[in-house]
Amino acid sequence: MEWLNYHHLLYFWVVAREGSIAKATEVLNLTQPTISAQLKTLEESLGEKLFQKKGRGLALTEVGRVVLRYAEEIFTLGQELKDTVKGRPSGRIPKLVVGIADVVPKLIAYRLVLPAFELEQGIEIVCLEDSPNRLLASLALHELDLVISDAPIGAGVAVRAFNHLLGESGVTVFGSSALAAKHRKGFPRSLEGAPMLVPAAGADLRRMLDQWLATNDVRPRVVAEFADSALMKIFGQQGLGLFAGTTAIEKEICRQHDVVVVGRIPELRERYYVISAERRIKHPAVIAITNRAKALFVEEVERTR
Repeated sequence: MEWLNYHHLLYFWVVAREGSIAKATEVLNLTQPTISAQLKTLEESLGEKLFQKKGRGLALTEVGRVVLRYAEEIFTLGQELKDTVKGRPSGRIPKLVVGIADVVPKLIAYRLVLPAFELEQGIEIVCLEDSPNRLLASLALHELDLVISDAPIGAGVAVRAFNHLLGESGVTVFGSSALAAKHRKGFPRSLEGAPMLVPAAGADLRRMLDQWLATNDVRPRVVAEFADSALMKIFGQQGLGLFAGTTAIEKEICRQHDVVVVGRIPELRERYYVISAERRIKHPAVIAITNRAKALFVEEVERTR
């Protein structure tokens, strides 16, 4: 078994925090050659470079950032161990870092993450929104605990991660009361020539909508495209066009944006996933999220009655 030299890891941790070996010498009370030699030994044992030169200081490599995160955990746990043995409160709060794909509707993201806030044990939750590709890259570097997305990780993505289906929902078309009155009767044929607000090209919902409209030989008038689904709903609230949203949160969309249902498309299925580095989910907050998600999507039929 290969053992990690924690003294070397400690020197690395201090250099990473201080930004240079020169500054680390003051903290560790060691000479620069000694610290440099220990860092080199650590890099050789790991088989990876941890630092690269940046100006007069040092910058972490991608592997260095991964190692730093582990080092932070290790030495934080070490301090907690000392505090516990000596009867002092550790004050350490577990953290869950959630990456939310920017294509996931904000109401869906809120409903999915909410159970983590309701756990009896205190937990600090960090929510980061970005494109799916950048979130998966952060997941690979262990900067995130999980990613919530509307699509599974593809076979061609060079990231070791696992898909966990949270659930699926149909699609509803919404609009202001005035627009709905004009285009509700005879749905979906009533969408012919209707002003539509649609997701940006490339989004899964846009692809499904385009295919469904073509199959039904319906041609609405696209007046705007949006990368941000929340912004699209605000424009829809102002009566500038009809828009599609997730049936599972239909009542919340109507209430929050003061719109009404024009029609439902149950054959279109939006799916939501948790993507994690673990094949089997163990984190209690992630378990709570997956359990609540199943209830959210199972209730879809009842919520639309």
